[in-house]
Amino acid sequence: MNNSTAIFQLRQVSKSYPGAVSIEVLHGIDISINQGEFVALVGPSGSGKSTLLNILGLLDRPSSGVMEILGQDCTGLDDAGLTKLRGRSLGFVFQFHHLLPSFTAEENVFLPMLADIGHFKPEMRTRSRDLLGRIGLEGFETRPVSSLSGGQQQRVAIARALIMNPVLVLADEPTGNLDRASGQQVFEFMRQFNRELGTAFLIVTHDSNLAARCDRILTLVDGCLMDGNTNSETCLKGD
Repeated sequence: MNNSTAIFQLRQVSKSYPGAVSIEVLHGIDISINQGEFVALVGPSGSGKSTLLNILGLLDRPSSGVMEILGQDCTGLDDAGLTKLRGRSLGFVFQFHHLLPSFTAEENVFLPMLADIGHFKPEMRTRSRDLLGRIGLEGFETRPVSSLSGGQQQRVAIARALIMNPVLVLADEPTGNLDRASGQQVFEFMRQFNRELGTAFLIVTHDSNLAARCDRILTLVDGCLMDGNTNSETCLKGD
């Protein structure tokens, strides 16, 4: 699904790190992610992908430029405002799960809702179990995640990323720590939720086969972004 409704935009975003000599890692980045898009972000090591992902995830601030989520300019929000917006608008899937091993699958999934509301409600468990069932983990809800396989844990992480109905899920090498079969399954579940719920996904991956199956490929090279479908750079670095 893609109705060309922009949900997330970066306009002329740059990131520099101060020091004896200031180092600019990102140079005038323009990104527009539409509702329901499934986008791949690729690029060599050191190209700035982690920095860009941290900015997209509202975990770091750009040095210059504008960020908008659902039309809201969030550039000037304070830390509390960014935390609230991040928790309610974005979901995250990481390469190494970042689950709480002593907690059950369903507890890990509803943790973002618990953190947002501050106390437990029965609908949290209901929502958690519904998501786990949709990714093939019915019957695993009360098992500690430490007892699950790597692929199963990553599916729990996907359910956790979706529990707050985010407009965008950011996935950082979500299949990078899995065997090929498990990685393929994880990718298919993300694609399934993308199509059924209209949730946008941006996936950082080194797997060219997975990237080719996304709606669009963004390539980051030396801090400059290229749209893989147009093969044109969105920024120019100074000499």
